[in-house]
Amino acid sequence: MPRTIFCWRCNMDIPMLTEEEWSLVKPEGIIEEIKLYRETTGCSLAEASLKGWGSKALAAYERITGVKETNPNALLHHRLSLYGPTCQNCGKPLRTPKAEHCAACGAKWNAYGDGLRDQE
Repeated sequence: MPRTIFCWRCNMDIPMLTEEEWSLVKPEGIIEEIKLYRETTGCSLAEASLKGWGSKALAAYERITGVKETNPNALLHHRLSLYGPTCQNCGKPLRTPKAEHCAACGAKWNAYGDGLRDQE
């Protein structure tokens, strides 16, 4: 089951996928999708790179989360394992599992799992 947390890139709460869910959504076959789009439409590589991939991944994401996403690039960062634990100060997730401070509120974080550190 996806867990909804704050996405700092989208600046909103978004369902994030577990690794099991990600395996169903991950946009594999991107190159093949882009090639097919170019063959079908005759468009440039630049246009196909923007518009010609991700429909399968977007459909899988919507099926799993119930949220309609329109940008396949966004799916690349809607993966729970990319984020760290929840900040004990502001409640937003740390931007990476190895983050040493919360980018949202500035609280220093003990990367060894003990939580907040005294502000130095």
